Amino acid sequence: MELEKKDIERILWPTDFSGNAQKALSYVKSLTEKYQTEVHLLYVIQDLSHQDDSWYGEFDRSHIDKIHDWERKTAEKRLDEVCDTYLEECPLYIKHIAIGDPATEILKLVDREKIGMIVMSSRGDKDSFRFGSVAEKVVKNSSVPVVTIPID
Repeated sequence: MELEKKDIERILWPTDFSGNAQKALSYVKSLTEKYQTEVHLLYVIQDLSHQDDSWYGEFDRSHIDKIHDWERKTAEKRLDEVCDTYLEECPLYIKHIAIGDPATEILKLVDREKIGMIVMSSRGDKDSFRFGSVAEKVVKNSSVPVVTIPID
């Protein structure tokens, strides 16, 4: 059975901007060129307001908002760089930034944007196992195909 364009009109590439996540980009680009799909890029900011006080110390809401704002601006620049540098042949890129749990935010975006396929590395930068916790949660709970790119 061969994939048809209607099956994957939208591809999601979730990234933590690590070298591991970047390894999935050639697959995203190849699929996009073949099927002329939209590419949705997602970066998830960790929600600091849900950490216990021993993690960063006690912050008031305004301090957390400043950190999130700085990280959002940084993520916007990084997503622009990825699009300009690696995805120049893609017909359409849509950049998303969310705050929360990465796996949860990935799955929410799949539903909201009617994503047809997720292409992601098997682990991010922080995981030490061959298959990371975010990839595992996404694969186990996704309603669409998930292509995981193994990391050496």
